[in-house]
Amino acid sequence: MKSPIAPLRPIPRLIFFSRWLQLPLYLGLIVAQAAYVYLFIIEVWHLVSHMTELDETKIMLAVLGLIDVVMISNLLIMVIIGGYDIFVSKLGIEGHEDEPEWLDHVNAGVLKVKLSMALISISSIHLLKTFIDAPQKDTHTILWQVVIHVAFLVSALVMAWVDRLVSHAHPQGEAAEAH
Repeated sequence: MKSPIAPLRPIPRLIFFSRWLQLPLYLGLIVAQAAYVYLFIIEVWHLVSHMTELDETKIMLAVLGLIDVVMISNLLIMVIIGGYDIFVSKLGIEGHEDEPEWLDHVNAGVLKVKLSMALISISSIHLLKTFIDAPQKDTHTILWQVVIHVAFLVSALVMAWVDRLVSHAHPQGEAAEAH
């Protein structure tokens, strides 16, 4: 049985309540998710309706575009669900048959890693699209896309390294709370 929790003083209560200011941000991301669903449907329709007119390269670029939309949508889901659960309020879906596998052990550190991996994957798709369509791209654009991709990779490695340092600096169980 839990012991009764003492009421918060006014300033701590205000600070604690301020987390709810993020709710409109997450609702806005849900609207953005709907925009990506609409974009996906339009792109699939375009691909199907022009399939006989497109060569293999154009079809491959269209499919990579669809994969890109799906990966960005997955990124949005991770941010919406994970961010809300970590920073605003628990979702209360523990044990639900549709609960995402990763949600039961999500914390700020896990979310950072998942987000950085998603960004690297999205960047990889963009880079692959650029390389496939390289004759139509200028060298400057290609170079900057590679530089940005490398920056994502280096950032992810640094975050993983810092996460590892923090987890070794704290006894097991405290590392997740340190994020």
